Amino acid sequence: MRADAVRNQQRIVEAARELFADRGLEITLDDVAEHAGVGVGTVYRRFANKTELISEVFERHLGEFADAAEASTHHPDPWLGLVQFVEYACRHLAINRGFSEVILELDLDTERFHRIRDRIKPAIAAIVERARAAGVLQPDIEPSDLFALVHMVDGFVEFAKPIDPEIWRRYMVITLNGIRADSVARQELPVRALTDDEVDRAKAARTTPCTVRRR
Repeated sequence: MRADAVRNQQRIVEAARELFADRGLEITLDDVAEHAGVGVGTVYRRFANKTELISEVFERHLGEFADAAEASTHHPDPWLGLVQFVEYACRHLAINRGFSEVILELDLDTERFHRIRDRIKPAIAAIVERARAAGVLQPDIEPSDLFALVHMVDGFVEFAKPIDPEIWRRYMVITLNGIRADSVARQELPVRALTDDEVDRAKAARTTPCTVRRR
């Protein structure tokens, strides 16, 4: 591509990355064009549809997610390996709405996404199996439970993020305390709960365009 075409593609991908992180996958290619400061036709020449743009933006994120899962299978402490992966997942899903939707909801039918998914699933299974075998995890916990628990944390984080973007830390620890074996010490909750007033403000933030900041 010519130098100006390369610059335009970089601007498009960066604009999409910012919009996906902030607003999720519901954005349109028109939104991306406006945010990138290029014509809509320029976006469509580079990406025929939104799926292609999602693949371009999130392939690296998913590759890093797979790397994190595989690294956790090699942690010398099976429980801390599980904690390491759950913390990675909760943190990255909390700060990137689009990535959360890609991981937890979207099933992209592309070869490169299938390759990454085929790395993630066995790694998560190995994380859980190591912890069970070491007796540090409740014996009836399955790999799909880990997926469900991260999804549950992410659901509340999306609700409470306008009030406290770090609230994921509290509910991640509550989740981990709930699946640990009795031989593993409970972790202290690192973040306080929302007050009733903050819950009301979080509800209001879901129905108004303004951002509510924590006092």
